[in-house]
Amino acid sequence: MCGRFALTASPEELTRVFGLAECPDLAPRTNIAPATAIAVVRRSPGGDPVLHLLRWGLVPHWSQDPNRGARPINARSETVLAKPAFREAFQKRRCLIPAAGFYEWQAQGRTKQPFFFSDPQGQVLALAGLWETWRAPDGGLLRTCCILTTAANARVAPVHERMPLILAPRSWATWLAGPVAAAQALLVPAPPEALRCWPVSHRVNRVTEAGADLMAPVAAGLAANLTG
Repeated sequence: MCGRFALTASPEELTRVFGLAECPDLAPRTNIAPATAIAVVRRSPGGDPVLHLLRWGLVPHWSQDPNRGARPINARSETVLAKPAFREAFQKRRCLIPAAGFYEWQAQGRTKQPFFFSDPQGQVLALAGLWETWRAPDGGLLRTCCILTTAANARVAPVHERMPLILAPRSWATWLAGPVAAAQALLVPAPPEALRCWPVSHRVNRVTEAGADLMAPVAAGLAANLTG
């Protein structure tokens, strides 16, 4: 799964990387958790990439009540077209979720050691996502999203069996606006060489923690003792 990630790129870098006309003034975030607003790149009606903030946890447009029922943060690539909650969004509302990297936890006896995964050159990652708009009876709109996952590649597998679907820049246009069949062809794990990883402090377990040091490497055997 993907339940925590970071985004530290400046608005200027996001504008350049994703070809945006403008970008909100986003502060760096190193411990992004579900149910919060996250940066999402979508296609505008005119076809241009735009970045908006959407709540992480998908609410299908047909939901009766956004506060009841599941609000999935992830969608499995293997079954995304078979699940009513994701099928239409996959066909019509795909997006990119910028990230500096993501966290996964490795079971080690009675504890779990967090690891941070990122691009080897420190480039912004684009996680594959879906988005939805839910309309309230009074006309108010709630826009939400989720992140697709795949089976882990050889880099992630020693830590966790799942990983977010990471898209290479050459695939972004197809993912955002290409035919469904072309998007389906992208539902494969990123190659192992596309990621680097290291153990980080257990402080990241707490959603209230923040700061660049959360992404800093620590000795795996000492990480459990680093409480800040």
